[in-house]
Amino acid sequence: MLSSKLKEITPSYTIGISTKVKELKNQGLDIINLSIGEPDFFTPSPAKDHAIQAIQMNHTKYDAAAGLLDLRKAIQNKLDIENNVSYAVDEIVVSSGAKHAITNTLIALLDHGDEVIIPKPYWVSYPEMIKLVGGKPIFLNTQRKNDFKVTRKEIEQAITPKTKIIFITNPSNPTGAIYSKDELKGIVDICLKNNIYILADEIYESICYVDSFTSIASLSTEAKDITITINGLSKSVAMTGWRIGYSATNMVLAKAISAIQGHLVSHPSTISQWAGVSALTSCQTETAEMVHTYKTRKDLAISVLKKIESIGFINPQGAFYLFIDISSLKDKFKWHHSFSVAFSDILLTHGKVAVVPGIAFGMDDFIRISYACDTDELLEGLNRMKTFIENL
Repeated sequence: MLSSKLKEITPSYTIGISTKVKELKNQGLDIINLSIGEPDFFTPSPAKDHAIQAIQMNHTKYDAAAGLLDLRKAIQNKLDIENNVSYAVDEIVVSSGAKHAITNTLIALLDHGDEVIIPKPYWVSYPEMIKLVGGKPIFLNTQRKNDFKVTRKEIEQAITPKTKIIFITNPSNPTGAIYSKDELKGIVDICLKNNIYILADEIYESICYVDSFTSIASLSTEAKDITITINGLSKSVAMTGWRIGYSATNMVLAKAISAIQGHLVSHPSTISQWAGVSALTSCQTETAEMVHTYKTRKDLAISVLKKIESIGFINPQGAFYLFIDISSLKDKFKWHHSFSVAFSDILLTHGKVAVVPGIAFGMDDFIRISYACDTDELLEGLNRMKTFIENL
């Protein structure tokens, strides 16, 4: 008999969409996939070459549970130079992707029934991770006028004696919104006063279209102490399949996370970690080129979306997504349980374009598209969507 935990877990919408897209493509249909949250670039050569070299030098044995010392030193240097926050090497734990880093953190911090505040819209896996380790997700409504960035006042209204953590995704998936330094200071202040940890998911931090990005942990010594900085190499250097993420925390929490990881998985793949060393030290040019391409695609996508009168969207400052408001289309067709799922299904079946329904992020009046795809495919997909909406 399966665990009772699984009764509360919602299947992944994104995996379901990918499965349906593959089925339709196997039938010979021409589907444009704007749903995938993965860079369309390949891992840069310096990282691949370093991995091959590690194999040839037989660096394939067990290593430290917290990760290779060389990689943790590279992360330490990156955080110091790029994020203006200093961590000891032993405060950094390398994990098998950012998802794993988040899960380790939740296991380390949550007792059964502890509450975790999740501002809406949220990344699809947050609630399920929390539920799997016995926590309780508390969904917090945010406002369109703030680009759905949570405010200090909204947090105050959600806090209870059981509140343990708040998730802050910066830049946001799905909106691409980025918090200013002043906005983050307000969040830190209320969390310090209420003894709440901040889980700062900064996985899209390198994909930034504004002049500056502020890491929460850099704001003060006190902010750093309550912040769990989560990052990784999947988005910044197109290393999704290598599965390298990391957490940077205070020493007590880092030791707990390392102990948990040591029992569950030992440590991430050593070969992937050696590739990560080079990714952090030798691939800045490749990352800059990727970001430039994403920005170009973003601007092209916005130029098309502006021509569709019946929709709205959040203008992203980072990441590679557009969160599109389709609420004005609700009366155009019949739907029952979820408007965004129904819309996405019809768009896929009749418009031949795959998107992610907003309900996956807690917002049923929206859909999410990704522009981490070929530019011509992006424009074709957007034009198909424009034609589809105008013909509803």
